[in-house]
Amino acid sequence: MSGIKQTPERILLPVSPVFIALSLFVAFLLNLQPWGHWVGVPDFVALVLVFWGIHQPRRVGIGIAFCMGLLMDVNDATLLGENALAYTLLSYFAITLHRRVLWFPLKKQGWYILFLLLSSRLVQMLVQFIVSHRTASWFYLIDSCVGTLLWPVVTMILLAPQRQSVDTDVDRSL
Repeated sequence: MSGIKQTPERILLPVSPVFIALSLFVAFLLNLQPWGHWVGVPDFVALVLVFWGIHQPRRVGIGIAFCMGLLMDVNDATLLGENALAYTLLSYFAITLHRRVLWFPLKKQGWYILFLLLSSRLVQMLVQFIVSHRTASWFYLIDSCVGTLLWPVVTMILLAPQRQSVDTDVDRSL
């Protein structure tokens, strides 16, 4: 055990429901941007839904994922329910795996995140194939890899308000 450096765990403050709503709104706005449909740009709503499904499964659940999916369906002018189905399944699996994912450090959590984001994209590709018999290119899956690479950054940003100290004591190490 002498070679293992252990970092102390911090107790997080409760998350504000307003902050959760704000983060979902900002993710939705990022998806609305014209560059939001370029190859390699991740689905920010899916990424934020996965984050909150893992960190706050009782506050952000399948219902919110379904509503966000309907909003994205209207925005993308896709088949109504395509994104809603993908986000619902994504949220379900994120909530199912949340205890397991939190055991791992951020770098190893990426494998679970990659699985979740790829499965969401594959559901969307399957729905598009069933409805319109069109197949998407494999480049469609690159944004899941980019989203996985952004996972540590998203985690640091969305956990930042919870890491603030309640006391402003200058002698306190937390």
